Amino acid sequence: MKRDLCALLRENSYPGRGILLGRSGDGKSAVIAYFIMGRSGNSRNRIFQETSDGIRTKAFDESKMTDPSLIIYHPVRRLENGTTIVTNGDQTDTIRDHMAEGHCYRHGLHSRTFEPDGPNWTPRISGVVQPDGKYALSILKSLDGDESCCCRYFFEYEAPAAGTGHFISTYQGDGSPLPSFAGEPILVGITAPDASALAKELWESLNPDNKVSLFVEYMDLEHGNLHTTIYNKYC
Repeated sequence: MKRDLCALLRENSYPGRGILLGRSGDGKSAVIAYFIMGRSGNSRNRIFQETSDGIRTKAFDESKMTDPSLIIYHPVRRLENGTTIVTNGDQTDTIRDHMAEGHCYRHGLHSRTFEPDGPNWTPRISGVVQPDGKYALSILKSLDGDESCCCRYFFEYEAPAAGTGHFISTYQGDGSPLPSFAGEPILVGITAPDASALAKELWESLNPDNKVSLFVEYMDLEHGNLHTTIYNKYC
């Protein structure tokens, strides 16, 4: 059964970072959304900035950036063949480099593990969208907080249905340590007619204290045209 993503987000003060991949209601566009949240001043001091092949995170106030590791990266990169990669860390570049060598995204992710930020051991979540709209999601996480074991999960969707998507986040919710996302990506409905409408819905559903930035893109499957909306809290 399809869930209401906005309702899920309103009920969760801290899902961390989240990826939504799917198909628009009319079936004509691939849908990509990615958001980041933060609890510390360092994590909150960020914005999304467009690049020639996607977006990158950037310090809003450079003078207040204390540690760029794990929070400054390229969340979205587009390849020359039309494939789009979206992740919550620098594994975006790992996947891009391995795919450029003729390998699949899984090959690249097998060279990575969860983030080294114990005791949270934040999962690495990743998504890949093909030019025809097929997509895949992945999560690399510790085994119930055991840093000696990396669990690797891959979910591939070969015939996305119109008006549906799948959502995955780094955490189940707030806590100490933060509990990693569990189970399969959540099946959700997508009814927004365009990127701006979906971005507005999602942004208004994220916790106002913890939300930082949001990226939403609709990719026209027939012509490849991109329609993108970005929200930054501190901009």
